Amino acid sequence: MLNGVPALPEALAPAPIWNLAGLFCVICALVHTSGPLAHLIFGVALHRRHVLGTWHVKAQESTDTRPCNHLLRRLRADDYALLAPQLEERQRPVGDLLYNPGDNVELVYFPCGPSLVSYLVSNEDGRDVETVLVGREGAVGGIVSLGHLPAYCRIVVKYPGPVAHLRVGVLQEAKSKSSTLRFLFARYADCLLAQIFQSTACNAIHSIEQRTAKWILAAIERTGDEMVPLTHEQLATMLGVGRSYTSRVIQTFKAEDILETRRAALLVRNFDALKKRACQCNESVKAHFDIVLKGLYPDDVA
Repeated sequence: MLNGVPALPEALAPAPIWNLAGLFCVICALVHTSGPLAHLIFGVALHRRHVLGTWHVKAQESTDTRPCNHLLRRLRADDYALLAPQLEERQRPVGDLLYNPGDNVELVYFPCGPSLVSYLVSNEDGRDVETVLVGREGAVGGIVSLGHLPAYCRIVVKYPGPVAHLRVGVLQEAKSKSSTLRFLFARYADCLLAQIFQSTACNAIHSIEQRTAKWILAAIERTGDEMVPLTHEQLATMLGVGRSYTSRVIQTFKAEDILETRRAALLVRNFDALKKRACQCNESVKAHFDIVLKGLYPDDVA
């Protein structure tokens, strides 16, 4: 028993997930060497999107036909069979709106592969501040509540990719039929709340620089892509600060060769240096995931 949630049955033991560390090390080594080969590889890297994320998805698809979402892949075969007939998957572009505040929560969304979804809270000045970032480790919509309740946040796609969805009623019916499925989603709800609590503390006590580094790292860990589609304005909005503050942080990171800016994107050049500038909030969340649902949170990429 953990935080009031029953222990997970043996049948739900952690499944292996892919680690991209080796591939990233090879690419980084080539990028930081001199000569035509390094420049060629670096040029290719700048002009591709989702290469590592796509490779990651295809590799997993070769051994598992389920959507590339860790929560769905953790389900036992008989539990997954309760959801599979009603589960649909489609490509979602950046900015795709899943929920607005007040919308009836009728669908549960499962980000797959490199896709990222963000919870945004609207303020009286019209700005949206991010509270939680969710990738292939989880789901959004009707997870904590019993569904068919109004959404409190805006939920928007931050990184394009496949997203599976399921009607809340189907999930609730499946939970009523299977205790193991119900326990798994209850434990994920615990992890999601932990993210919210950690985000609240982070916004209150950590510097803009630490929070910027943390957000970029969280995106890379989930997408497997060192090119993060994000403008200074978007970053400032998500962090709830003025654009001038985030611009100064980005310029500092550029001066230290930690990252480079591209059109509407940031390219991370030194993952280890960026990690040293970040707060430990991501690590705290991952540690909780490892206790409650080990293996669900995406592997570190460096």
